[in-house]
Amino acid sequence: MAAVDSFQFLYREISRTCNSYFETLALVGALYTASRAVILLSDCCTLVRVHFLPRLIPSKKLTQRYGDWAVVYGASEPVAKAYAEELARHAISIIFVTRDPSSVRDMSAYLSQNYGVETVVVSADFSLDQVACKPIKEALRGKDIGFLVNCVDESLASPQSLIEVPEQHLLDLVNRNIAVTTLMTRLVLPGMVDRSRGAVVNISSGACCRPLLGRVTLTASTGYLDHLSRALHLEYSSKGIFIQSLLPFQIASSEQQPSSSSSSPSRREGWFVPKPEVYARHAISTLGVSNRTTGYWPHTLQYGLMRCIPEWIWVLGSRVLISSS
Repeated sequence: MAAVDSFQFLYREISRTCNSYFETLALVGALYTASRAVILLSDCCTLVRVHFLPRLIPSKKLTQRYGDWAVVYGASEPVAKAYAEELARHAISIIFVTRDPSSVRDMSAYLSQNYGVETVVVSADFSLDQVACKPIKEALRGKDIGFLVNCVDESLASPQSLIEVPEQHLLDLVNRNIAVTTLMTRLVLPGMVDRSRGAVVNISSGACCRPLLGRVTLTASTGYLDHLSRALHLEYSSKGIFIQSLLPFQIASSEQQPSSSSSSPSRREGWFVPKPEVYARHAISTLGVSNRTTGYWPHTLQYGLMRCIPEWIWVLGSRVLISSS
């Protein structure tokens, strides 16, 4: 009984001592809850503004806003092909820059026949250094280039430890996904600056948001493209150039080619895994609206969830999944 009385007395003393702090703690809790609610409301408004309003409210034609021609590098990737087709649907002529012309020749003919646009295929072997720039400059001369689309190499999505990648293959990956995309931007930007209009779209991957086991080259390359886009936007947005970083997650394989521009091997089509054509249709509607976006609103939900997970939990979960598989 004495123990009970002692506990009650101790509890009353502690309550009396801390009573002055209760209102302060309640105020801090209310402020924190309000701040989280404001952030959630802001994210919801951004989701509607970026992904829904542009598709509901008519705007100027892309040719009037940016230009008549688009340069597409990496068009052998399904998502880049779909993006090029969406541009052609808006009456924009296409210049394909590729090391293997046969990979885009059918696509080039398809766009010309179905959309009545001009298409040009430029063969450029960037392993020859600056020699590859000459045919590109010739193709650009005299054209109103309004778009540059760079797409990351899908082969980066294959899980592979860095020490397992052959040295020459690693150099080729770095050259194609980092050096060449930067060089393509360098070749196209001067004309856009002179005309005070244009758009540069770098399609990378949501993998740049968090480290992934077995995908060092993917995380690093897409991270470079993302930061390149953000830096270019800071430098050239005042000159009328819109620079966009697209960060898609999983994209289903196209019917023509079994491949994907995602950071995961799964390619089953679904709500969160759209067809390349569906993704491109959504992504192109965000042009001029957001300089950094997933391009597809379900992917934006995924990205928001990923941001809420601390990195140490993400890394721990990745290791558990890898070890259990």
